[in-house]
Amino acid sequence: MRYLPLSDTDRADMRARVGVSDINEIFADIPESARLDGLLDLPLHQSEFAVERDMARMAAKNVAASSVPFFVGAGAYKHHVPASVDHLIQRSEFLTSYTPYQPEVTQGTLQYLFEFQTQVAALTGMEVANASMYDGSTATAEAVLMAHRVTRRNKAVLSGGLHPQYRAVTEGLSEMAGDRVVSLAADPTGTEDILAAIDDETSCVVVQSPNFYGQLVDLKPIAEKAHAHGALLIAVCTEVVSLGLIEPPGAQGADIVVGEGQSIGNGLNFGGPYVGLFATRQKFIRQMPGRLCGETVDANGKRGYVLTLSTREQHIRRDKATSNICTNSGLCCLAFTIHMTLLGGNGLATLARINHASAVKLKAALEEVPGVSVLNDTFFNEFTVKLPKPAAEVVEELAKRGVLGGVPVSRLEPGQAELEPLLLVAASEVNSDEDRAAFVTALKEVL
Repeated sequence: MRYLPLSDTDRADMRARVGVSDINEIFADIPESARLDGLLDLPLHQSEFAVERDMARMAAKNVAASSVPFFVGAGAYKHHVPASVDHLIQRSEFLTSYTPYQPEVTQGTLQYLFEFQTQVAALTGMEVANASMYDGSTATAEAVLMAHRVTRRNKAVLSGGLHPQYRAVTEGLSEMAGDRVVSLAADPTGTEDILAAIDDETSCVVVQSPNFYGQLVDLKPIAEKAHAHGALLIAVCTEVVSLGLIEPPGAQGADIVVGEGQSIGNGLNFGGPYVGLFATRQKFIRQMPGRLCGETVDANGKRGYVLTLSTREQHIRRDKATSNICTNSGLCCLAFTIHMTLLGGNGLATLARINHASAVKLKAALEEVPGVSVLNDTFFNEFTVKLPKPAAEVVEELAKRGVLGGVPVSRLEPGQAELEPLLLVAASEVNSDEDRAAFVTALKEVL
């Protein structure tokens, strides 16, 4: 039995009300290249067990990250997540909790969000942090909009080392808002002159460190130049474990710090859901998107938690809202908070050292392969390798040999011939000497 509540007359009335003669006119703003022409190439209906069988067959084509030597990064990193994290987030009082729409009733949710904010502020070296966002890319775009509100300007300068997907999300949101974006050219070697792009019209400068190519960036001179021109520095971090070893962006002069928290407490999950980090300085708190949980006392003097700031259109007048995509990834940030609590400050620093040491070993091993060179002067746990042939072809051949050997830069930066030989490789605490040896052996065979 089908559920078809609307008749043809109902649909005609709806089209007339919105002023279109055909349903496709509603989607006119979506590029044709992004639209489907007809139905998906899937059976129209099957029995439940037939669907399960077909889905299992398709899933079997995937090579699971834990089943082979794995060196993929580029914004999503494989780290060990203790079993205790998954056990705790599946407790009913956590698993069933989502966004605190009646906040003071959900004291447990507010408490862990308060703890999460505290941890993110400490990690980033900032004064305040919100209760998380969707992911790192949307957090970056929201930070740019926030900088425009603070500076009353609308020009953003994006470093060539910013993750291409973060750049694309920022450019897309800025285009719809009528804002200007200056995106610098891809910068695999970390030699761009971003200071020259900053002027008196600049609202903000967006710089990632470690950047997309793994290079560490000294944010201090960029912050100085930005501040001299009345602009803000937005620092981006896609690998949050690096903050256990690298000087926090806040200590380097950043005004807003955003990033991806997936590396702590959250598995790869085929690309999501993830957890966006967002922190800033106290003086900008009124322009920060998202929710902010605070600690207080109740009428009896007992400690309690409240939703101090709620800037979404659902909560306040539209003209006062700072964002409409500022929900918090509740369960993911809970996983982050639990894992971070288990690690502690010393544990995070130790984990970061292990990651860097693993990457150093991998770099040394790959440089022994004829024709392979590493472009990085600096790195944390990820770096860029130049190969004697297109990296995309090499990755496919490596996969056939049971090694997931990284991300071709051309996959995320297509159409640039000079980037085709470049391969991003990441190493973490999960990689063993046997994994590295298998990578090197397979790479020699492919090359």
